[in-house]
Amino acid sequence: MENLLGLLRVRVKRGINLAVRDVRSSDPYIVIKMAKQKLKTRVIKKNVNPEWNEDLTLSISDPNVPILLTVYDHDTFSMDDKMGDAEIDIRPFIEAVKMKLDSLPNGTIITKTQPSRTNCFSEESCVVWKDGRVVQNMFLRLRNVECGEVEIELQWVNVPGSRGL
Repeated sequence: MENLLGLLRVRVKRGINLAVRDVRSSDPYIVIKMAKQKLKTRVIKKNVNPEWNEDLTLSISDPNVPILLTVYDHDTFSMDDKMGDAEIDIRPFIEAVKMKLDSLPNGTIITKTQPSRTNCFSEESCVVWKDGRVVQNMFLRLRNVECGEVEIELQWVNVPGSRGL
């Protein structure tokens, strides 16, 4: 991949008040897609407030391609039910990484994005300089479903030999 800019580590933290799809609960897992890449978290049984704390890593060659996150309910005998989705625009995050801010005090907020019609944020999302890295924590309100949010964190990983930002 000669166009590789670097890796994006997506830490899938937790789901909040996810939709019920099996009688009283759901067995949620998350699929993250970007271009031809597709990654999955593990299934958490019978929990509408699951904690994954799982790291999924995407190779980034075009930051203009959004990430699609979809929550599914795992069903043993039938098709897994969708429990909503969200789209993540990584451009503001990539712009912050490009600034190459190496001497900031830990916890400095680089940029903030407010919730709007064009994003899936349920509250303000900040890109922060933390422990020598640029990270962005976000609460995503799921679309196409009656309720539910997902908390994730983005972190940039430079790859030796890649084109870089």
